[in-house]
Amino acid sequence: MTQAEIKLCSLLLQEHFGEIVEKIGVHLIRTGSQPLRVIAHDTGTSLDQVKKALCVLIQHNLVIYQVHKRGVVEYEAQCSQVLRMLRYPRYIYTTKTLYSDTGELIVEELLLNGKLTMSAVVKKVADRLTETMEDGKTIDYAEVSNTFVRLADTHFVQRCPLVPNTENSDPGPPPPAPTLVVNEKDMYLVPKLSLIGKGKRRRSSDEDTAGEPKAKRPKHTTDNKEPVPDDGIYWQVNLDRFHQHFRDQAIVSAVANRMDQTSSEIVRTMLRMSEITTPSSAPFTQPLSSNEIFRSLPIGYNISKQVLDQYLTLLADDPLEFVGKSGDSGGGMYVINLHKALASLATATLESVIQERFGSRCARIFRLVLQKKHLEQKQVEDFAMIPAKEAKDMLYKMLSENFISLQEIPKTPDHAPSRTFYLYTVNILSAARMLLHRCYKSIANLIERRQFETKENKRLLEKSQRVEAIIASMQATGAEEAQLQEIEEMITAPERQQLETLKRNVNKLDASEIQVDETIFLLESYIESTMKRQ
Repeated sequence: MTQAEIKLCSLLLQEHFGEIVEKIGVHLIRTGSQPLRVIAHDTGTSLDQVKKALCVLIQHNLVIYQVHKRGVVEYEAQCSQVLRMLRYPRYIYTTKTLYSDTGELIVEELLLNGKLTMSAVVKKVADRLTETMEDGKTIDYAEVSNTFVRLADTHFVQRCPLVPNTENSDPGPPPPAPTLVVNEKDMYLVPKLSLIGKGKRRRSSDEDTAGEPKAKRPKHTTDNKEPVPDDGIYWQVNLDRFHQHFRDQAIVSAVANRMDQTSSEIVRTMLRMSEITTPSSAPFTQPLSSNEIFRSLPIGYNISKQVLDQYLTLLADDPLEFVGKSGDSGGGMYVINLHKALASLATATLESVIQERFGSRCARIFRLVLQKKHLEQKQVEDFAMIPAKEAKDMLYKMLSENFISLQEIPKTPDHAPSRTFYLYTVNILSAARMLLHRCYKSIANLIERRQFETKENKRLLEKSQRVEAIIASMQATGAEEAQLQEIEEMITAPERQQLETLKRNVNKLDASEIQVDETIFLLESYIESTMKRQ
């Protein structure tokens, strides 16, 4: 765990959950697994506050616990889960593009609350959607429930581990902490609920309490006491499934840039056919026959079987080897080599960074060393057709930044420089790790800058919010245009300009965070895939 990662985790925890949770979370990240009383003692926090902070962290899957042989419960932070909080906006936006506003709000509620029952999610989302609709329009629980079922069918949401039933077990003292188990078969099984009703508006419920006779009130309270049919079955967002979708999108985009739209559509179809059958950590997709791919192409995509076979042959013969041929049955069996695709994407990211930082000549040298595996300095100069002095300067620049490495091969045991070969080489894995570390630093700097900008203009932001609230309330009561204009003039022209500048800067910083996170995702995926193969 590097200092850059710990700092980024600290900023994310503080932004999402506040100071106390951040203090407990960072302490666990630094020290590893610890029991409750040791955490309270080391952080100087009261036992009650530590318990509440741990509850929040466990609820959001940021801390796990385990019982040791002596019966002591120890808590351990999951740093990788904390860092995934960076990607929350991307998860929500992806669901919006795939499942519209209803899917977006379902995932948003699950991310905000960590774990929720299906019935609770459906009611909350229906209420939120009804709030945004015109007066008199509402949304049925059934409609939200259908979207939830679709999310579960495509594995974007999954059940949380449960405490197993212990009815027939021997009576005895309860364990210090429950052991949670997950049934693989039921992980995406949606309980059969008959949720009948529509979303409610807060405004209308307030009016009801004020205007309706009190005879109707007890009815609502008795409804709330009835047991919920899915009580105890909690759901959470399946982040690995989202990562699988992001990886697939990156591969499709890379194929479209390298070849054409038709090739990318064929690859997209292959990935879509194998997205549920292939585990997210698998190096290859399941083999698919040419006939299966042809039948699964999108409706209206008019290409003949012969043209499809030509495209598949082209993809299989491509030097990047995104698509490979695994057999000849069924018109030819094809797989997508996910590991090689991730390696190509990580390499392209490194090349892009080198080109931006050191120029096109350095990028040419980097590609050359990558292609030839090992090269001496004289060979680099000759192959790259760059003068000796410039080539030496560029090689040392990249060497000092750890983009390339130097390997010594001595002719004699004494390692005398005159009798030693010095070969330049590229270790993609170590270069990716170095770049990932820098990305973590960059994101932490961006978050700190955004917080600084907001803090500097705190008074102006509060004034703007007050004015907006006054205008909204006056519009609701039917105020005249002149009165509204008078309220708007409370913010002067220079202040308005300052607000515009602040908004523009914060938007830029937010966009930069998302872009850096895309790079982080590609590098993390490549490193994880490589480590599993070793």
